[in-house]
Amino acid sequence: MPGIFRYGLSLLMAVACMPVHAINPVTEIATGDISAGTLGLGFGWRFGDSPYRYIDDISSKETEENSDILPFYYYEGKYLFAHGSTAGVHLFDDGTFSADALIAYRFDRLEPERNDYYEGVEEREQSLDGGLRASVRGDWGKVTVTWLQDTLDHHNGEEFDLTYRYNWFSDRWTVSPFASYVHWDRSLTEYYYGVTPAEAREDLPVYQPGSSTIWRAGVNTTYRWSKRLRLFANVAVDALDEEVQDSPLVGDDYTTSAMIGLAYAWGNLIEDDQAGRRDPERAGEWSWRANAGYTAEHTFHAVHRGAIKQNDNVETYLAGLTLSKLALNGKRLDVWGRVSLNRRLEKDYQEDFWEINPYLMLMGTGYSPWSNRELFRYGFGYGFSYADKIPAVEQSKQEKRGKNSSHFLNYLEATLDFPLRNLFGDRGWWRDCYSGLTIVHRSGIFARVDILGNVDGGSDVLTGHLECKR
Repeated sequence: MPGIFRYGLSLLMAVACMPVHAINPVTEIATGDISAGTLGLGFGWRFGDSPYRYIDDISSKETEENSDILPFYYYEGKYLFAHGSTAGVHLFDDGTFSADALIAYRFDRLEPERNDYYEGVEEREQSLDGGLRASVRGDWGKVTVTWLQDTLDHHNGEEFDLTYRYNWFSDRWTVSPFASYVHWDRSLTEYYYGVTPAEAREDLPVYQPGSSTIWRAGVNTTYRWSKRLRLFANVAVDALDEEVQDSPLVGDDYTTSAMIGLAYAWGNLIEDDQAGRRDPERAGEWSWRANAGYTAEHTFHAVHRGAIKQNDNVETYLAGLTLSKLALNGKRLDVWGRVSLNRRLEKDYQEDFWEINPYLMLMGTGYSPWSNRELFRYGFGYGFSYADKIPAVEQSKQEKRGKNSSHFLNYLEATLDFPLRNLFGDRGWWRDCYSGLTIVHRSGIFARVDILGNVDGGSDVLTGHLECKR
C-alpha cells in the first residue's frame, strides 16, 4: 500500500490553498473560539489574480469562470487537524509552543492553453507539499514558522514561511490580521517563473532566476451566525520581488487573493458540550462496517431510484472496511465521522489498488408508528476520496467524453439498512448490527473545483454491507 499511504493518508481531511504559495492564510477560517474535536463542512469561493502575463485570474482551462469553488473540510482534534488550507498531525502542544507535521496542496500553475503567448511553454503543474510547522503564541499574538518541500517531484523546491498573526474576538466576530515573509528556493522559483532554452524564442528569452522573496499582508474575518454556522471573508496582497517580476512569464508586481464562504459544525468527535443533546449512554459510540459490491451502470441519483444494473463496459468490483465515530446524536439525525478504506478490484483492466475516503455521515432512523422499535436507517455521506490509481470505469467514461480525470475527487455515499435484531432477536452478536445497501460515489463538482482536478463526472459502486455498533 505505498501509494495510498504516501498520498491518501497525507491528504487526510482535504487541503486546498490559493494560487500563489502553498501556505496562504487567506484560505483558512479564523477558528480560535472553536473547541477541540469539532467536525465541520462548508464551501467557499476563492478569487485571485494570476501573476502570469496575459492571464487575469485563477480559473482553469477547464472552466470559463473567474473563480474556484473550494470544498471546506474542518477538523481540530487532539492529534489530527484540517483547517481548509492545511492538514496534518499535531506533534506537540503545551499551550504556548506547538509543532505540527503538515501537508498543503499547492495551487500554483501555468496552463499554456490559457493564452497563445505560452505556445511552446511547458505546463507548470500544481503539487503537494509536506513539511513542519512550529508556533509560539501569547497575549501579544502568534508567530508561526513553516517549512515545506515538494512531495510529488514536480518543482522539487522548498518554501520557508514566517507569519505573525493577532486575533481580536467580540461576541460574534473574529478578526485576524496577519503579515508574512515567504522565501522560495531557486528550484521552486525557477520551476514556476523560469524559461528554459527549449521554451525560449525571440519574444520569450531564457530566464533562470535564483531564490525569491514575497511579502504578504492580509486579514481573516469570521462571523458566528449561530452556534454552529460561521460565515467568513478573507483577503491578502502579495508583493513579488524583482527575481519574479523580471521573468518574461510574469506581468504583475503584486497579486491579490480573497475567499468568502461558510462552514457548519456538525458535531464533536471528542466531546459535545455545545450541542446539549448528547445521550450520555452513547458517548464514545463507534462502529465498523464491511461492504462489497460491483460498479454500477447508472449515476448516483439513478441508482437511488432502483437502477441497479451492473456496468456494461467495465466489470470491476470493490471491497472495503469503514470505521465510524459518533459526533452528535441529534433529535432527528445522528452525525458520524467516518473513514473507509476500499480495495478496488480491477480484474484485467489494471492492477488492484487502494482508495481512502474520509467523510461525514448524516444518519436518520425510521421507527414503527405503533411502537418505539427501530425499523430502518438511512444515511447520506459527504467528504473526499483519494484513489491510488484512477478507477478503470472513470478512465473509460472520461475518455469517451474527452474530459480529464483525477485521483482526488469529491465523495458521496448513501446507505439504507435494517437492524438484524428484528429478524433474529436481540440475544446474539448481531444485536447492534445492521445489514443493507450502500452506494459509493466519486466525482468532481461540475468541473468547478481546482483541488478535484476540475473533473466533471465520476463513478458509482453498489455494495451490500454489514455494520455493527460498539
